[in-house]
Amino acid sequence: MENLKEALQYIAGLGVDAEKTEVLDINGKTYANKNLTRYDKMPKADRIKASTLTSMVDYIYQCNKEFPGSMIIHIVSPTRVLLMSALDKEREREVLFEVNAETSEFRFDQWYEQERMMIEMQANFQKNEDLELVLKAVGNIVKKNGETYSDDGCSQVATMTTGIATKADVIVPNPVELIPYRTFQEVGQPASKFVFRIADKEVPAFKIVEAEGGIWKNEAISNIKTFLMEHLSNMDTEIRSNITVIG
Repeated sequence: MENLKEALQYIAGLGVDAEKTEVLDINGKTYANKNLTRYDKMPKADRIKASTLTSMVDYIYQCNKEFPGSMIIHIVSPTRVLLMSALDKEREREVLFEVNAETSEFRFDQWYEQERMMIEMQANFQKNEDLELVLKAVGNIVKKNGETYSDDGCSQVATMTTGIATKADVIVPNPVELIPYRTFQEVGQPASKFVFRIADKEVPAFKIVEAEGGIWKNEAISNIKTFLMEHLSNMDTEIRSNITVIG
């Protein structure tokens, strides 16, 4: 019986497929009767995807004849920017170009063991004075010998090696101002305050926790907008007058 049911459904499907396609006009728009699919609608171009702001600038300069009219550069976030058209007659926008930044993969608020923390901090942060302090602390913390860390929630005291065989208690810097790679490489990376923590474990472990609630994103978006406006200003008036940057 199950096979018979499937056979009947298959035959019924053949009958539907064999139906003649009819054209319907609904409220001034043309549809095919199968699933009411619009076929008079202008197709949209596939967006070009890249990872740098420079690639978008090059596209605007070299390929602006592809633009359907007025264009908008929408800075969606510190890592995503879209080049899109103004509203068309269907009240839709066409995205011609999209850039997504390749940024640091550092995992904030997660513990790292000592060697990995040293590597990740150097690979994913710009150098500054506070980074050097953190690296010094991470690189010199030693395994506890029955002692505990002093911790008041804001600062910690840890045992660090100060020579070949000597050790001393030092205050771990907090908060620290660091500059992780979090937006496009062509613009300035915003600095932020972070809390640096040492785990109270037998084996040293460390983590960095964001302490400013994402304020850096506004600065990053502003930096991206400044970069784009500066490059657009060097283009012909006809090009720059057709493009609005929002973010």
